[in-house]
Amino acid sequence: MPELPDIVTYIDALRPRVVGQPLQRVRLASPFLLRTVDPPITAVEGKSVEDIRRLGKRIVLCLEDDLFLVFHLMIAGRFRWERRGAKPPGKIGLAAFDFPTGALLMTEASPKKRASLHLVRGAAALAAHDPGGIEVLDADAVAFRTALLRGNHTLKRALTDPHLFSGIGNAYSDEILHAARLSPVKQTSKLTDAEIACLYSATQETLRRWIGILREQFRDHFPGPGEVTAFRDGFAVHGRYRQPCPDCGSPVQRIRYAENETNYCPVCQTTGRLLADRSLSRLLKDDWPRSLEELEQLKETRAVR
Repeated sequence: MPELPDIVTYIDALRPRVVGQPLQRVRLASPFLLRTVDPPITAVEGKSVEDIRRLGKRIVLCLEDDLFLVFHLMIAGRFRWERRGAKPPGKIGLAAFDFPTGALLMTEASPKKRASLHLVRGAAALAAHDPGGIEVLDADAVAFRTALLRGNHTLKRALTDPHLFSGIGNAYSDEILHAARLSPVKQTSKLTDAEIACLYSATQETLRRWIGILREQFRDHFPGPGEVTAFRDGFAVHGRYRQPCPDCGSPVQRIRYAENETNYCPVCQTTGRLLADRSLSRLLKDDWPRSLEELEQLKETRAVR
């Protein structure tokens, strides 16, 4: 799912192309995309885009007459910028939004059709789509601490909870926790003041650094669907299972659950301890290795067998 740095990149790319331009026509290719009926989608046609903003992991086109198009790309939704009148591509095309400057295409490379579009009128209706998490790049250390300690959760869950923090998801939470040298399963109630301060700094630095990297990368072109990804070459741990940690060289490990995966370095983050992976724990049971050394011994034993 595109997260804060990716959403900022999309907004940067869209702003010079559509702000001040009239949205001439909306062409819906998928009946599952639009989740509202009032106002009708035709209400935006001919209305100028006054601004673009981020609302959590959502992108909002702010139009005349207090109208707001709220896009949620979910996991597989992406934007393309094409010539005016371009058709949404094949089975993955969701919609096209025509401007005098070109066409904004929305796609989704998944049969589950989770991406959504809401058209709402008024600030109150727009606010209903805000999960309420703080904007971490605008928050001071006190506000960050207050949000973090609102409940007792694992750090991974806390960082990715949109009701606590705005725009952080699976990928960047892994990177933040690696930078902070903290375990993804550590409980927020057990954090020291020093660890909270370190996590705050790591969150700020990681997100700002990646916003800068992506802005430079897409300075001269609109980001293509394959370029907005949760797996980037410069990541330290996310998506790098079994690859060496860039700081200590130890193999990156993972915790898999549902459709998500948490990646971490056991040396940098968990003092050498391996965290139990749910699927492997069920398989290995009492044989689950507690350290990297035990893991290597287990591999050697099973290879001999």
